Amino acid sequence: MIGSLLVANRGEIARRVIRTAKRLGVRTIAVYSEADAALPFVAEADEAVLLGPANPAQSYRNVEAILAAAKATGAEAIHPGYGFLSENADFARTVESSGMVWVGPGADAISAMGDKINARNLMAAAGVPVAPGTTDPAGSVEEAVAAAAEIGYPIMVKAAAGGGGMGMGVANDEAGLRAEYEKVRAFAERMFGDGSVLLERYFPRVRHVEVQILGLADGRVVALGERECSVQRRNQKVAEESPSPAVSPELRERLLAAAVRAGEAVGYRNAGTVECLLDPATGDFFFLEMNTRLQVEHPITELVYGVDLVEEQLRVASGLPPTFGELAPNGHAIELRINAEDPKRFLPGPGTITTWNEPTGEGVRVDSGYAAGTTVTPSYDSLMAKLIVWGPDRLSAIERAKSAVAGFEIAGPKCNLPFFTELLDNPEFLSGDYDTGIVGRMRS
Repeated sequence: MIGSLLVANRGEIARRVIRTAKRLGVRTIAVYSEADAALPFVAEADEAVLLGPANPAQSYRNVEAILAAAKATGAEAIHPGYGFLSENADFARTVESSGMVWVGPGADAISAMGDKINARNLMAAAGVPVAPGTTDPAGSVEEAVAAAAEIGYPIMVKAAAGGGGMGMGVANDEAGLRAEYEKVRAFAERMFGDGSVLLERYFPRVRHVEVQILGLADGRVVALGERECSVQRRNQKVAEESPSPAVSPELRERLLAAAVRAGEAVGYRNAGTVECLLDPATGDFFFLEMNTRLQVEHPITELVYGVDLVEEQLRVASGLPPTFGELAPNGHAIELRINAEDPKRFLPGPGTITTWNEPTGEGVRVDSGYAAGTTVTPSYDSLMAKLIVWGPDRLSAIERAKSAVAGFEIAGPKCNLPFFTELLDNPEFLSGDYDTGIVGRMRS
């Protein structure tokens, strides 16, 4: 096992990685911005290094500052968490060329999956189902119009270099396509430095289901079940559950086998997630993207499978075998993302936390990044904590989630806890027969 680990991230994920590393006897190093100096993860690490101002470009995306901190503290390895530099292939290469261990997949796998068009084509060649769409970027709006005529409307217009629900639009006709193409292209150029645009068939009623994979040190790729991620606002997840209530044993077998093929196609190592769109009417699923990092929602897989995915990441990076042999799911888990945003329109509402009381009890886990007296700033994502519950079945997990939400006290910034009270009583959610439009219907 590696002896020291720098966590190149912040908030709840930095704290969560530090917790497992310390349990394993690994010396932990936090890096932080001036805005985050008072957050729990900074105090909980064995060492902490200030990177710079709040602006991510000067702190959490500042490669030179992070590498300097690693060198100064004698870090043997770097864990990138999620977001920021976690899917930056150049950063992964630089870490390894500097003689440190990168706790994540190889840079080649990150590169292969980072371009959505290249990823689609690789997956199709590996026998993984993909939605009808373009195999090359649509270089002009006229090319996009011609491609859409073959694919058929409605069309999803996507930034090829995008991810995390950013850089997407839907067009129902040619006029809509022309408008969305220009909008997505401009956004992609501004956000990702790459204006390439991908077109795919859009499915109005669809579920978002993903599979957790783990590429082991011996070269094998294993799948640790699926997660249902269809509760979304602005194409971004706010609640997840595992297993998915939409997935039958037969469909699960096909899903997991496809995810393993996807990992094998790029020689995948470490933790990753294969995201798919599921047509609930037909049971057909299509590859959406592969996230070459640890996902925000990884705790529900941990509770259902009884594994610590961060420990498994560190073991793979250290060349060690996994802690598990044959894996079998047990029970049901739900994660709710507690954000500093209003529960109606989901607009950010940062501020200083005056009250912070986390729920406790059997089957209840809270992965938090904040505490009373700390401040949620507008510089970063609004995620404050993840409330995760486990139960022997879906109904009991929902009941535990209701009690936990009622027992979570947060005051100061805006908070979306009231939304989850509403969601957990929503008949559509309770039935398990919902899709990515559920939040929109709740707000219509």
